[in-house]
Amino acid sequence: MGFWGYFVVGRAERPLAELKTLPNAAGMVLRVSAPDGWQVWEYQGEGDVGKMSALAERTGSPALFGYVMDSASVVVEAAGPRSGVWTACLARTAMAAHLGVDTGDDDDGGDSGEVDEGGVDEGAEEDAEGVVDTEERPVLEDYFLHPRDAAERAVAWAAEAGHVVAAGPVLDVLFADPDTGAGELAENLFFRLLDRLGVVPL
Repeated sequence: MGFWGYFVVGRAERPLAELKTLPNAAGMVLRVSAPDGWQVWEYQGEGDVGKMSALAERTGSPALFGYVMDSASVVVEAAGPRSGVWTACLARTAMAAHLGVDTGDDDDGGDSGEVDEGGVDEGAEEDAEGVVDTEERPVLEDYFLHPRDAAERAVAWAAEAGHVVAAGPVLDVLFADPDTGAGELAENLFFRLLDRLGVVPL
């Protein structure tokens, strides 16, 4: 069984767990102290860690968390005092499987979008009774920002933190899946994202 829990990232002179801004701060454990006051705390207790908008407002600096799900995928929630709140996910294939939705990334032409003479989408599938299902399946973007939009928000988040970062390397992480054959875990993608944002160097 993989890791389930939060990594909370913020910047402050005091330890984040002492700020009392997050409802379960007392259960957090310091994982990393990075330059310029950045801190990464781990939380594996019951309940969530609260809103990153509250932490950003309290510290006056951008904040984010990564909620790791069985070391297979990660929910990212980020906020800045000026740039606002945004959400994304890491390991899109595993997240889509968990939610039972499509990634929306397919380029294999499975949904041609072409219509036959009867007015039916040729990319539509038939159910067990041979009835054509023309209803569109939910996709990850019904829950999270598309990676390109998330990369744009991430660059703005980093800029608010005083870091100039390029969108390309951030986008690569947002589109990446863990190399499970090499033993890579979804939390590795999260810390790679922090590196690309200039927060916690690898």
